[in-house]
Formats: sequence, structure tokens, C-alpha cells
Amino acid sequence: MSTPAPLATPNRAIFLLSLSAFASQAMVRVSDSLLPQIATDLAVTVGAASVVVTAYSIAHGTVQLFGGEIGNRFGKYHAVAGLTIFSTVVVFLCGLAASLPQLVAFRLLSGLACGCVIPLAMAYVGDVVPYEHRQQVLGRFLTGQLSGLLFGQVAGGVLGDWFGWRNVFFILAGLFAIAAALLIAELTFNPATRASSSRSTRQSGLVGEYKLVLRSAFARLMITSVFVEAALLYAVLAYVGADLHLRFGLGFTLIGLVVGCFALGGLLYTFLVRVLVNRLGQIGLVIVGGGFVSLGFFTLVLQPVWWLAPIAMVAVGLGFYMVHNTLQTNATQMVPQARGTSLAIFSSSLYMGLTAGVAAAAPFVDRFTAVPVFLIAAIAFPVLCAVIARGLIRKRRAELKMPTAI
Repeated sequence: MSTPAPLATPNRAIFLLSLSAFASQAMVRVSDSLLPQIATDLAVTVGAASVVVTAYSIAHGTVQLFGGEIGNRFGKYHAVAGLTIFSTVVVFLCGLAASLPQLVAFRLLSGLACGCVIPLAMAYVGDVVPYEHRQQVLGRFLTGQLSGLLFGQVAGGVLGDWFGWRNVFFILAGLFAIAAALLIAELTFNPATRASSSRSTRQSGLVGEYKLVLRSAFARLMITSVFVEAALLYAVLAYVGADLHLRFGLGFTLIGLVVGCFALGGLLYTFLVRVLVNRLGQIGLVIVGGGFVSLGFFTLVLQPVWWLAPIAMVAVGLGFYMVHNTLQTNATQMVPQARGTSLAIFSSSLYMGLTAGVAAAAPFVDRFTAVPVFLIAAIAFPVLCAVIARGLIRKRRAELKMPTAI
């Protein structure tokens, strides 16, 4: 009996998932720059209005813990399409909010809707793309996330100034609507998007899947690594603007452009992903990526002139996504029989690390400025990368049935 030919990678289906990821990621930071307008329009203080940021972040990070069960129950592609439709509605309602409590409620709902889009999309990629090609596909998928992050930051500032904060949400709702329509069309015409979860995964239940994932030493390493990675990175990113303003007197528009260079570094990675993966392999990506991040952080510590900061941020963005994309790829395979739940835990750990890193750095920044935080991250990030590389080597040796000691 002849072996059936492997299914072709559903590139169009994955591209449409990246459109939904674009809109979802744009929602993460869009309200930051809109706070003064929201406060004025709704007759509250900026401090009071900032709850719309907190509500979204909490909902976005928490709901990811249940993303695996959502994908198992409805199918991953179906779930992303449904969540994108729901996002269209609640993001549109954000623009119609007549009071701060209404806006907070709709932002919270939009966080619940958007939070599972990216981990479920990545889990779908893990289901349909062979592991040896998965890192390159996920690297291209990152383009949607990074572009969305950039668009959200720009939309909150530029489009908010031009059209007002309500129209920014209407524009984002339109993006969700376009993504939802295309996802539904793809579900209708592409049978590969309608594959259901495995029966064994469905029968294990949410608690069973969590136990299955957390029993794996490699899964625990990946989950812990992404927590520390996010904590170190965002402890720096959150305070780069304040440091540039304090040390060099930069205006906030220029600061926004400098910090945005981080995403440009990430986009550079997505353009080079095929070459980098083929040349360096996963272990090389982690080691070299960690070097780029450390170099960028040290530059922020020592920079004598402000214009070195955008170069440093590009290096940090490139290096970070070399490491992070490697973690993402391994997260799709750390427990294949519970892939949706694995990625839900992984993604939630990232958001918890982000929150923990920013909070832990705050007392240092208040007392000593941001420079010591940059220095700590510059030293710690390569150490983390060495631990990750060691774990990947052990995994490879285990797969080859070789001794794991190094």
C-alpha cells in the first residue's frame, strides 16, 4: 500500500488567521494614547480612564487559560472565526460607549474575545504544518501580530488626533469585520479548516489537559522561559521612553517612534526567518538572538547620544523574536495531544511575565532610574537563553535516545 502524500500547508488559511491576529494585537495598546481624549469626553480624570487599559489586559491574559478548551469544543479555526465576529461587535460598542463604566465593560469583553485568537491560531498551525516547517510558518504568522502592534500604537496616536477616539474603535471594528468575513469564507470553501480536535483530547477535559501539560518537564521549561523572557523584556520596554525623556529630553512623539523600532526589529526577523532558521537552527537562533538582545540592552545603558536608542531597539526586536519564535515553535509540540491547552498556558504565562516584570522594575526605576533595570536585563537575558538552549539540546538528545547530560 502506497503512503499517502502529505497535505500541502494551507497558506491562505494561515494568512487569514494572521489578519485576525493583526486586529487582535492592535487592540492591546490602542487605548494608551487615547486616554486623554477618553477622559475629556467622558468627564473623568486620566487616572480614572486608565482602568480601560487594565480591564483589557486582565481579561486578555486570563481568558487564554481557557483557550484550549474553547478550541477543543468548537474546533480551532471555527473558534477564531467566532471570536473575531464577537470582537467586531464589542469593539464597535466601545466606540458607542456613553460612560466610563460602559467603555470598561466593552473593553473587558473585547479582551475576552481577542485573548484566545493568537494561541488558537498558533495551535491550528501546529495541527496542520509539519514540525520541520513550522518555525518558518510561525515566523511569517508573526508578521500579522507585529504589524497589528505597530498599527495599534499608531492608530491610538495619529488616528486618534485626526478622527477622535470613538472612530479609532470603529476603524478597528471594521478590521475585525473584514477578517471575520474572510475567515467564514475560508471555512466554507476549505475543508482543511474544519478539522475537529482529536477524540482523546476532547475526553481528557480541561483539568486533565492541564495535568498532562504540567507533568512534562520540557513543557514546564518552555512555560517558565516565556514568563522570564517577557518579564525581562517588558521591564525594559516599559521604561525606555521615560529614560529617554529624562536623559535626553526627547519629546513623546519621537519617543514613540524610537520604541516602535522594537516592532521593526521583529518585522525584520519575519523577513529573514527562512534564512536564519536554515543557517542557525533553533539552538543558534536562541544563542545569537540572546546576544542581540543583550547588546541592545547594554547600548541603552551606555548610550552617550539618543540616536543610538532606535538602533538598540531594532537589535532587541530582532533578537527577541529569534528567541521567542523558537519558544513558540517548541510550545506547539511540547504536548501535541493537548496542543490548544499547551499554547493557552504558554500565552497566558507570557502576559503574566509582562505584568510581573513591569511591576517588579517600578521600585528600581523610581529610586535609581531605569538604567539599573536595563543592566540587569542585559546580563540576565543571555543566561536565560543558555538555559533554553540547554533544554533544547536535552530534548534533541532524548529524541535521538542519547544521554541527556552535557
